[in-house]
Amino acid sequence: MVDRDVTDWLLDSDPTLRWQVQRDLLGEPEDVWQQTRARIAVEGDGAALLSHQDADGQWAGGAFFPAEMTEQPPQDEQPYTATTWTLTSLREWGLDPGVLAGTADKLRRNSRWEYDDLPYWDGEVDVCINAMTLANGAWLGEDMSRLAAWFPAHIVSDGGWDCEWVEGSVHSSFHSTINAVRGLLAYEKLTGDTSVREARHSGEEYLLARRLRYRLSTGERVGPWADLIVHPYRAPFTLLKAVDHVTEAALHDGTPPDPRASEAVERLRAARGEDGRWLQGWHFGGETWITHDVPPGQPSAWVTFLAQRALDRWDAAARAAG
Repeated sequence: MVDRDVTDWLLDSDPTLRWQVQRDLLGEPEDVWQQTRARIAVEGDGAALLSHQDADGQWAGGAFFPAEMTEQPPQDEQPYTATTWTLTSLREWGLDPGVLAGTADKLRRNSRWEYDDLPYWDGEVDVCINAMTLANGAWLGEDMSRLAAWFPAHIVSDGGWDCEWVEGSVHSSFHSTINAVRGLLAYEKLTGDTSVREARHSGEEYLLARRLRYRLSTGERVGPWADLIVHPYRAPFTLLKAVDHVTEAALHDGTPPDPRASEAVERLRAARGEDGRWLQGWHFGGETWITHDVPPGQPSAWVTFLAQRALDRWDAAARAAG
């Protein structure tokens, strides 16, 4: 149960968050949360991002980077204004894809990847970029079956993915793998296509075998980012992102959440403050169209919602199992 003060605080938010609180935490009738969801296109953060779309269907004139960017920036200066990042935000917020009618066609005609000038909806070589593109294309009604088939073909020997495969890497990355499985799950939910489910399960097994935080070879924690509780998710693997995914995937698959995730789940639970809120744990640098959330160390409505929803899924499954 969520304290009424916390739910009132969560409801006093942008439509991108408020409709999800109504649906997923409060169980409001569909007509209630759908009315709120429809506001995304006309007010707040969703309307702000839509206002920056270029006439050719892109944002900031580029596929993954703004058009004026001539070289890849340092990781902590990654801009989030170009097409792929913007579409990902709008999709994850729940914008009705009908609002972007015609965008998929425009991107097919006008957008090319910065890598080798490849066509936008064909994807490129980066696992994380392709995962976002797969989900975004399915959301906009594009046939993404060819890109979906790319993922099973690029699983590396230990069961996951690594964006550095093109440089010869044969070991999976936590970061690449969490993004791949999230994209594959979104694709399956949007299209009903289960042809990539086995590949998704392979990546999830890679992460769960490592309990979402440890090296299989040494038992050491993979890195400080494994404990991060942060939103927006961006590219890195984080604690919240992982627990959110494994609980969502289990619910979609109709299976109990894997007990190997329990340590990560309890770490997330322990981070809840006495007031029922979670703090923002990090800020990813780089240019954005809007201010996505509060600074690190402050109570975050987005983080609180995502953490509470994940715990609700986990706890409901535990109760159902007896």
